[in-house]
Amino acid sequence: MINDLLFVYGSLLSADNEFAKYLSQNAIFYGDGKLIGKLYDMGEYPGAILSDDATYDISGSIVRLNNPEQVLKILDDYESFGEDQEQPNLFVRELLPVITSDGAINCWIYLYNLSVAGLPEIRSGNYQSYIKQK
Repeated sequence: MINDLLFVYGSLLSADNEFAKYLSQNAIFYGDGKLIGKLYDMGEYPGAILSDDATYDISGSIVRLNNPEQVLKILDDYESFGEDQEQPNLFVRELLPVITSDGAINCWIYLYNLSVAGLPEIRSGNYQSYIKQK
């Protein structure tokens, strides 16, 4: 069985995003989480990359997907991930440990797959707070 947990940190948390609405109808909130990494402002959405520097983390939510294979297929298209998408993919989906109050748990996450050179870093690691202040 495919892992049914997904860590979301950006546009999939926005109430006015149609794919966030789709996700909310096809998943239940599991808990808050953090990923060791850095967050960048891509303009209309953020992009996360992994980092070895534990002083940086990305805040987000973990959701349990009702039908993981179906939901991930829809989200893969939204995130421009997959063999049928433009190569190299804009995002890649990886299964990584996300830190929760109960310890680390493996979740799917979409990571930015292109260069972040010259892009503004979201130092707080919290996209929701960042866009409110923008």
